[in-house]
Amino acid sequence: MPQQLRIGIIGAGFAGLSSAKVLRACGFDVVVLDACPDVGGVWSRTRRYPGLTTQNGKDSYALSDHPMPRDYPEWPSGEQVQQYLESYVDRFGLKEILLLGTRVVHAGLDEAGPSWILQLCDETTGNELPDLTVDHLVVANGIFSTPFVPDFPGAGEFTAAGGRVCSVSDVNDLDQVSDKDVLVVGYGKSACDAAAVISNVAASTAVIARELLWKIPRKFGNVLNYKYLLLTRLGEGLFRYITPTGFEKFLHGPGRPVRNAMLSGIQALITRQLMLRRTKLVPDGALERIARSTVSLATESFYERVVEGRIKVHRDTQITRLFVSPNGRPAAELADGTVLPADVVVCGTGWRQDIPFLSPEVLGRVTDEAGNFALYRQVLPHDVPALTFCGYNSSFYSPLSAEIAAWWIAAHLSGRLALPPEAERRVQVAERLAWMEKRTDGRHARGTNIVPFSVHNIDELLSDLGEGVGRPQRFAEWFRPLSLPAYAAVGERVIAGCQVSGLHSR
Repeated sequence: MPQQLRIGIIGAGFAGLSSAKVLRACGFDVVVLDACPDVGGVWSRTRRYPGLTTQNGKDSYALSDHPMPRDYPEWPSGEQVQQYLESYVDRFGLKEILLLGTRVVHAGLDEAGPSWILQLCDETTGNELPDLTVDHLVVANGIFSTPFVPDFPGAGEFTAAGGRVCSVSDVNDLDQVSDKDVLVVGYGKSACDAAAVISNVAASTAVIARELLWKIPRKFGNVLNYKYLLLTRLGEGLFRYITPTGFEKFLHGPGRPVRNAMLSGIQALITRQLMLRRTKLVPDGALERIARSTVSLATESFYERVVEGRIKVHRDTQITRLFVSPNGRPAAELADGTVLPADVVVCGTGWRQDIPFLSPEVLGRVTDEAGNFALYRQVLPHDVPALTFCGYNSSFYSPLSAEIAAWWIAAHLSGRLALPPEAERRVQVAERLAWMEKRTDGRHARGTNIVPFSVHNIDELLSDLGEGVGRPQRFAEWFRPLSLPAYAAVGERVIAGCQVSGLHSR
């Protein structure tokens, strides 16, 4: 009798949990592994920093068939997101397939099977655990898996004198920075979130920003939720996609003056609302630049704290060295010659897209010569069998994007997808990565960050599935955010189709 296909999923965040729910519903034998003691991924209690909230409102930062609680605020806290994912586990009975506190040390590919042999250890004790063999591996460890902390010159002497260098996620409570001189390195959301909260308790708070980014207020004019401008098909259409179609051709052709006027109007409103001229924090370049890196939501109270003097932003510079001042205190010198006291240096300097459990040989087969992930639809490597990626399509709708990628994986494993030949897929992926590289000046998180083209990615995945939400819904999405319940119905159809399409066995 054929044996049920066993799927191993590495990661218990949005991508891993939605993959587990979908694949299990389709009839696969599923196990989920995560080194953290709880579910949540970046929202785990081991990784949250003070002041952490979602960038999206609760109605768009959720999985399609499991809305966030009505009593949650518009932008839930990190703790609330983790609790939401706990409730997802409970609702869909996933607890019995979770191996938390279990690190995958190495995933070895047996191409003869094909299968994967997972070498495991207990994260708390470090003790080895019995190997686990799975027929297919889903990598859902997240593109924000490992915080990047720069190797500052002089860090050794600095720390020996009592200074501390850490990532934002290492600041688990404010006692660590209370009454201290704190430098926050970076200008993304995590850096500004942390700076705003730290400024409540620190002796001084300075932000070191190598480059200023355009920030998006939660509500334009303190009235209109930003989602009605940027989380719609129209908002996305303001930025040129690799192949514009339909109305987008007009926006980037004859209608370009209209499009430019819309972006200019939004930029002027942001400049006034966030007091950027008053604080001398107007970024270089036009608002359109947000399509070349990432969109960062403005932190509540951050600019007010700058006006009040509680946060000092040093723009267009960086730390050149850490040292010990003549009075024995830890300090930092900036590229412009400024010297600042620095008891704690908190780095909100981004993340590395690491997959430490894959061998260099396998990793080389899933990446291109520049180290970008060469994945068809951000999911499927070209020539590594029994391997897919989920959540490697980070977007404005990251939970939904990951969930739809999970549907795609289920359909692929069920034999429901008619994919182009490998040679054609390779050409498409290479062309897309080249476009991303040029469009973002290399800031595409090794090909995993698809902002601002969230809906395009969703459309492409659904097109492969032969699915969609219908023309009336698509038309409505030009002027309002995506409706998650509408996509939940699509997911039900995909899962039902996978259940009847095969035995899911070897």
